[in-house]
Amino acid sequence: MNGTTFRMPARRLAAAAAATALAAGPAVLAGAAPAHATGDRGSARAAVLRTGLDVSLLNKTVQVPLALSLDEVRAPRSAEKTSLTATLDGVDGGRPFTVLKAEVARAEATVTADRAEASTRLARARLHVPGLPLLSVVEVDAVTAKANCARGAAPVASATLPASVTVLGKRVSVTTGGTTDVKVPGVGEVRLDFAHRATTSRTAAATALRLRVTVNPLHLNVAEVEGTLTLAEAACEAPAPRPASHPAPKPEVKPQGAPETADLAETGGTSVTPWLAAGATVLLATGAGAVALARRRN
Repeated sequence: MNGTTFRMPARRLAAAAAATALAAGPAVLAGAAPAHATGDRGSARAAVLRTGLDVSLLNKTVQVPLALSLDEVRAPRSAEKTSLTATLDGVDGGRPFTVLKAEVARAEATVTADRAEASTRLARARLHVPGLPLLSVVEVDAVTAKANCARGAAPVASATLPASVTVLGKRVSVTTGGTTDVKVPGVGEVRLDFAHRATTSRTAAATALRLRVTVNPLHLNVAEVEGTLTLAEAACEAPAPRPASHPAPKPEVKPQGAPETADLAETGGTSVTPWLAAGATVLLATGAGAVALARRRN
């Protein structure tokens, strides 16, 4: 009695707990938030100017790096500045000098749920390096760089330049996507790469003007300036593609009113099965009556 008395509630409690867990399971799973990748929103960046120069002093025993960036922005931001100055110890007595002077210098970067884009615009710009305070390395009227990366679409990169630029005082025609070398005796050499663009399945990058500079001005205690200068660059990466959705399978639709053509042989029956079943029923009823009659006689 006692064992039975205690076992029955335990069984009922276990059954109730199992039923509760089965009922609550779908609700718990439905309330769980899915995990998202941290980089699924994409990215964008832009810069008006980027420098990577090594400045050697007169005796070439000391090198001073000049690494600057103007209006470098990463989404979601925008910036605008028209001049940039820098100071290097041992150059012109440590006084600041102007690296870039422009009427317009603007960089923008924006990221949304489905798009990342960046753009740079530069107008009436003059670029200088240490040791050449009066002679511009390059002068440009207007340049732009744009990069657009949309989810699920091919990224686009573009760059625009004027018909010509001035390099070390020389007028140079612009060749889109090409390279031009400019040499000035006693001053130096500049290699220009115009309108560089690159795209992948999710990224885009554009640079309006890239310069490889080697100058030996021998002024302001500067013996040589060598390195790269980049004007107007923009880059982006598209948001990650959404997971592919699989359509639900379509239910099988049978024609209404069509006669069934199932083969009874597949289920173990034949066309005479109903007759055999009826005969078996009659025999069973007859046997039951005979047994009852025998019992009464006995």
